Amino acid sequence: MNTKERIDFLRSEIENHNYSYYILDTPLISDFEFDNLMSELISLEENHPEFFSDHSPTKKVGGGLIDNFESVRHIYPMLSLSNTYSFEDLKDFDDRIKKIIDIPFEYVCELKFDGVSISLTYEDGKLLRAVTRGDGEQGDDVTLNIKTIRSIPLNLMGDYPDRFEIRGEVFLSIEDFKEMNISRLSKGLEEYANPRNTASGSLKLLDSNEVYKRPLDCFLYYILGENLPSNKHFTNINNAKKWGFKISDKIMLKSDIFGVMEYINFWEEERHNLPFEIDGIVVKVNDIDIQDELGYTSKFPRWAISYKFKAEQVSTKLNSITYQVGRTGAITPVANLDPVSLAGTTVKRASLHNADQIKRLDIREGDIVYVEKGGEIIPKVVGVDIKKRTLFSIETDFIDNCPECNTELVRTDGDAKHYCLNSNDCFPQIVGRFEHFISRKAMNIDGLGSETIELLVKEGLITDFSDLYLLSREHLLPLDRIAERSADNLISGIRESKKIPFERVLFSLGIRFVGETVARKLADYYKDIEHIINASLEELIQIDEIGDKIAESVVNYFSNNENREIVYKLRQYGLKFISEKSEMLLSDKLNDKRIVVSGVFINYSRNEIKKLIISHGGKNVSSISKNTNFVIAGDNMGPSKKQKANDLGVTILSEDEFIKIIS
Repeated sequence: MNTKERIDFLRSEIENHNYSYYILDTPLISDFEFDNLMSELISLEENHPEFFSDHSPTKKVGGGLIDNFESVRHIYPMLSLSNTYSFEDLKDFDDRIKKIIDIPFEYVCELKFDGVSISLTYEDGKLLRAVTRGDGEQGDDVTLNIKTIRSIPLNLMGDYPDRFEIRGEVFLSIEDFKEMNISRLSKGLEEYANPRNTASGSLKLLDSNEVYKRPLDCFLYYILGENLPSNKHFTNINNAKKWGFKISDKIMLKSDIFGVMEYINFWEEERHNLPFEIDGIVVKVNDIDIQDELGYTSKFPRWAISYKFKAEQVSTKLNSITYQVGRTGAITPVANLDPVSLAGTTVKRASLHNADQIKRLDIREGDIVYVEKGGEIIPKVVGVDIKKRTLFSIETDFIDNCPECNTELVRTDGDAKHYCLNSNDCFPQIVGRFEHFISRKAMNIDGLGSETIELLVKEGLITDFSDLYLLSREHLLPLDRIAERSADNLISGIRESKKIPFERVLFSLGIRFVGETVARKLADYYKDIEHIINASLEELIQIDEIGDKIAESVVNYFSNNENREIVYKLRQYGLKFISEKSEMLLSDKLNDKRIVVSGVFINYSRNEIKKLIISHGGKNVSSISKNTNFVIAGDNMGPSKKQKANDLGVTILSEDEFIKIIS
């Protein structure tokens, strides 16, 4: 056996042992024997660099230092799931689906691992890239660190698709986390707070050799791609096990929502016996064609939901209630608490939400209150221990005036929040708007943080967003804490922000109810800020996922002369208010046509069809309505969609008919 053959043999042998140990949980050799095989391979690769492979199992030992993490856009957005805490909500979820889908369907039930989401891309059976969730649209490339996780295969086995994505959760087992903390304490170091945060922090280490030392693990649970083995999620994920992925054996198929509820009831009790932490159950429609027919809201898939277990709850003393002013003028009451440990972190403050919540729970200063983390993230007060209340307790009266500018607060019918309407002169509102404008998901201006914003506002150098683009070194250098280098970085960051695309510029304006997804939909639909400014309420409501509340907010924002003036000044200073996508159109043959795509196609994938629609000026919509221009139907078109199209008289085109139109 020559050197190349020996290297190939060792790589194959080590991968087989990794699969047996980490996936099948049936080790075939001792740790000592495995380490000897790995040591021999490392030595041979070092002495024969001509046989280098980026997918060798030696890469699991770590690949050295990383300068930074490159930001990568997801091909398929990594959306969150809508949460429910009750069986009633679960039943409502089932009823909503049945109103759209009139054929029998199944659910897949999965444990909701409490870890860090990751998306892995494989090409020709090799790990190409690993990307974190990030903001759902783009995340960090952590491939080098992911390669060190023993349960993630670098090379696949069996009959896998040429290219696909598989998503999962990186986590630490309870036992491994405990051992990590025992080791840290023995070295005089502070304990880690909880397994989830520790796993998340580990993926962001800049030294992959250090990541290798962490006992990270990963369960995979969802596959995306064009040529999957089946149109059933349950079948695909079980196939992934044969390719070498670690798939939970707790995944189950259920024929109806009552079977789902049985599964949830079982794991609500049994979860405490698992070797890892879970915080709920994920429920998905099994049929991928039905998933596609149900589509998405602006934030969540309509075909999946997360049932969250009751959050951990602790009691502590509420010392005082203070009030925060948000960038929109919304007033949020905050409970200042005796510090208490909750879900692995120390909590000193918790939200009281609004005046109604305070009144409903009769929350008072000096009370012993119950605190939990909403969705295991944001602490909130959920109750009061009335028995421990003193005789001197005083009922809480919500404030009448803004705590910052003393303007009288207002509350409109149907809104739970109180608002300060002094948007131009209330300091926290001004600063909050600028903080939103410069944030990473918006204009992403490097060198400009909250403290600098506050300083610039106090000095009167900025009053609206356009003022940022008039700043010079001469303005900045006389200010405290701003040296020449800081000033140069800030000016450079402002200049670079002019390259930010239209949808993010639109999001940065801070229009109420216009988040990232809505901003992108508006930018894609109208292509130019002028069209949005002149859009009527009726026109806006016609856009997919744009409801009355959002449409009203957009119209109100642009009916304000000051807001329009700021937009015109920003445009004058070079910010992008025209979609770059509109400049890349192949034609306008589908201009403003609202098109639904359904089924499986022969010459193009579904995503390629959707891209063709956009490139010829059309708009992809997920559901059929009287405003749909036509449906492009492939094989296995959803029967409900077909029936609805026929009922509404919407034209159904074949793949060939569609191609003829754009040709």
